[in-house]
Amino acid sequence: MSAREDLIRLAGRAASGSASPPDPLWAALTVDAQTARRAAVLMLFGALDEVPAASDKPLAPADLDVLLLERAHTLGSHPGQVAFPGGSIDAPETPVQAALREAVEETGLDTNGVEVLGTLQELGLAHSNFLVTPVLGWWRSPSPVRVVDYAESAQVFRVPVRDLLDPDNRVMATVHRAGRTFDSPAFTVNGVVVWGFTGIVLNGLFEQLGWAVPWDRSRVHPINV
Repeated sequence: MSAREDLIRLAGRAASGSASPPDPLWAALTVDAQTARRAAVLMLFGALDEVPAASDKPLAPADLDVLLLERAHTLGSHPGQVAFPGGSIDAPETPVQAALREAVEETGLDTNGVEVLGTLQELGLAHSNFLVTPVLGWWRSPSPVRVVDYAESAQVFRVPVRDLLDPDNRVMATVHRAGRTFDSPAFTVNGVVVWGFTGIVLNGLFEQLGWAVPWDRSRVHPINV
């Protein structure tokens, strides 16, 4: 079965309510639905032949990748963190419409080449009180991407899924904030660490897709915030 078919099957299970129990870390992503703001992110997968995976482990097709961005380090909210394209849902938008609009505004992609496969369960981003809908997409006709506004993003990049799955690139990110310690599954790729909400979402997605491979969760990577 292809990666696209795996994603379609997952979206179908989510739509029917028959998805397998989510990653426990997903279950912990909660906010008060009555007061939270709504947002959507685009989880866009595709095939980029020109930049194959660096990892030589046969964990995923070498050209399968996902679109990410690094937020500007000057932002007041989540500065410098790696994220999916996305943002607030403006009435009367649907989550799909919002995710695509935000992706255009942040990366300049052409949405005509994006096939929307479906949406996943809403996930809470407590730090900024958002209830986020992940939108699964397949890049059937890839278009160039770039940083549209450097006040918002430091870089936009497509990262091979094989590199994300490689156990050599997996760590547990640990953050000390307000006297508490927070840990999250993380990925060290493209010169950055993908941690926090995005790391948790990617980790849970790979688990639900059956793509995940064992990795050493005792490897700790401190995050300075």
